[in-house]
Amino acid sequence: MQEKDIHGLSDHHIKSRDVLIVDDDVDLCRMLTDFLARHGWIVHTVHTGQRALEISRSNLVAMILLDIGLPDYSGFDLIREIHRFVDTPVIVISARGDETDRIVGLELGADDYLAKPFSLRELLARMGAVARRSGPQAALERHLASFVIDQFLVHTETREVFYGKTKLSLSTTEFQLLRFLLQRPYEVCSRELLVRTVLLRPYEPLDRSLDMHILRLRRKLECLPKFGGSIRTVRSSGYMLALHPQKFNGA
Repeated sequence: MQEKDIHGLSDHHIKSRDVLIVDDDVDLCRMLTDFLARHGWIVHTVHTGQRALEISRSNLVAMILLDIGLPDYSGFDLIREIHRFVDTPVIVISARGDETDRIVGLELGADDYLAKPFSLRELLARMGAVARRSGPQAALERHLASFVIDQFLVHTETREVFYGKTKLSLSTTEFQLLRFLLQRPYEVCSRELLVRTVLLRPYEPLDRSLDMHILRLRRKLECLPKFGGSIRTVRSSGYMLALHPQKFNGA
């Protein structure tokens, strides 16, 4: 199967429906290409991690479907490398579906993780959810351009968060979670509310993806200088962002 050439694309051609499939399974790539194209996606495929890294750095696609079992590159390392340069959402599609791999993938910044074999309709639904919460027309991003809570400055349009002069490095999902919680300090937000409103997908009690995103976000907040707050787990209820306002001199 030939890789679809995207060298001719320029910044003017970036579209919210362009998706890059990174998988060395040629037959699967062909099947996904046919299916997604029928549902309005513009599909590009590559079969090596190195090629995926080259294309992702150009920031010409809106989403990446990534197999972590590539012949030349660790998919986990590839997620880290991609997010060094761009914040393109990544959905992992992998035969390695055990809990440890899921946790590692999500902690490294993947926006979702789907184990093979998977339903094509489920993949389409998850892609839609990721696109809605990361795309330029996302409803959550239209709600408020920017706001300040305590020492946090949130720029919705650029998906940037600063604490004082410190810029947080956040995945798309982490940004949406933090923004949602910052707008509701000291309010207990149920897991179901966060899954449906932030992750934009049906709530499944046994799905631990939300918990992994919260864990990763919590660790990043704990590393902030002079921040004494935390994301607290409220047993049998959900999560709450507790802010402890402190004077910040910007030094």
